Amino acid sequence: MKKADLIATISEETGIEKNIVRKVIETYTELIKINLSKGEPVHYRGFGSFILKYRRPKKGRIISRKETILIPGHYIPAFKPANEFLNKIKESIK
Repeated sequence: MKKADLIATISEETGIEKNIVRKVIETYTELIKINLSKGEPVHYRGFGSFILKYRRPKKGRIISRKETILIPGHYIPAFKPANEFLNKIKESIK
């Protein structure tokens, strides 16, 4: 499902105009980005959490130059689903 499909489905099911639904979804994702950039996780009860995971420094290779480089430690955004969400998926895929 693409963003446009999501917007259309929500609009049909709620009766809210598509442009309002689009603005809500875009604001929601922007707030997730803003909070994660501040180092604050976003918890959505029953769905999951948007968190930051730390990746340790490691050695990498530039194969074309036969060179070893050090990739510094950094944070990446991640999603950790709630148990309720995981159980629903497990039940529906059987």
